[in-house]
Amino acid sequence: MNIFLSEMQDKQVISIINGMSYGKIIDVEINENGQIMSIIAENHKMFRKSFKNEEVSFKFSDIEKIGKDVILVKV
Repeated sequence: MNIFLSEMQDKQVISIINGMSYGKIIDVEINENGQIMSIIAENHKMFRKSFKNEEVSFKFSDIEKIGKDVILVKV
């Protein structure tokens, strides 16, 4: 299955370990060979911590499943 980064950016990143939502993908890290090394998600918390944005980085190998609406990660 092929997927574009723009399609991945519309999906929520959810942990299969604790069910926590990490927000949506905002960036990826690519090595010199063109392989995706990590993904970076950002969770916009408007009400709980007064507009504080938190970035979280995951290894690409942490992705367990890319679904229609979510990306499941094992972290």
